[in-house]
Amino acid sequence: MPIKENLLQIKSQLPNHVTLVAVSKTKPVEDLMEAYHAGQRIFGENKIQEMTEKWQQMPKDIEWHMIGHVQSNKVKYMVPYVKLIHGVDSLKLLKEINRQAVRWRKNVDCLLQIHIAEEETKFGLDENELEELLNSEEFKKMTNINVIGLMGMATFTDNQEQIKREFDYLKSLFNKYKSLKTDTSDSELAKQNCQLNTLSMGMSGDYQLAIDCGSTMVRIGSSIFGSR
Repeated sequence: MPIKENLLQIKSQLPNHVTLVAVSKTKPVEDLMEAYHAGQRIFGENKIQEMTEKWQQMPKDIEWHMIGHVQSNKVKYMVPYVKLIHGVDSLKLLKEINRQAVRWRKNVDCLLQIHIAEEETKFGLDENELEELLNSEEFKKMTNINVIGLMGMATFTDNQEQIKREFDYLKSLFNKYKSLKTDTSDSELAKQNCQLNTLSMGMSGDYQLAIDCGSTMVRIGSSIFGSR
């Protein structure tokens, strides 16, 4: 089935409050443009160099999301244009994003990645690390990043009960911390760099279950563009 039909079929299944990130990693610009002409404006990539090359070639009303693991020394290449960084899993990385954002005089939205899977290969913070980060003085002083939510990837398994448990756990953390707002200034116009309103979980194989568990953003690639 062509990309346009795949995309429109998936969009028809998504509630209005759920944002679709079309995961376009490894796919050629021609495929992305087919999705673009079908109305898709949010694309997710997992390699900064590839995302930058596509950004340079494609229309500038596209919202680029970095969905892969990020190395601190590569942050500077994407900060000028990236809209949302999904996989922020350390205070060190957050500091570098903020540093580059200050340099470019812009704000960058981020999601904190939580380790919910049983697989050790997955990255992410545990709950203690999440709480420590959000309550740290260093974080509270960051003026050019906005932590807008949490993300997580479930275990790669056919066990739906396990996946549901992992999604439910991430939703419980989201509910626990979403009332936390961090001021970065004492002025009347204090900017808040932590306002959790986005819960990113669910991919091609489990996005319907993720939505049932409270996801507000899904990352779908192969169901749109075909297998890699």
